[in-house]
Amino acid sequence: MPAKKKETYSQAMARLERIVSQIDNNELDIDELADKIREANEIIAFCESKLTKADCEIEKILAERRESKE
Repeated sequence: MPAKKKETYSQAMARLERIVSQIDNNELDIDELADKIREANEIIAFCESKLTKADCEIEKILAERRESKE
């Protein structure tokens, strides 16, 4: 299941934690395992994108603030 457009970072992380828990507890058969790992990879990419975007926005705000103090 790909990351939903309206999904938040927290929701994505909760889905990822569920998958990791299922893997850790051997709750998945071999057929499900590949699908869950693929889904986890998509979630990780989604979260990484969110974090990168947030970092860029924070850097921009801080740069604007530094410029306004000069």
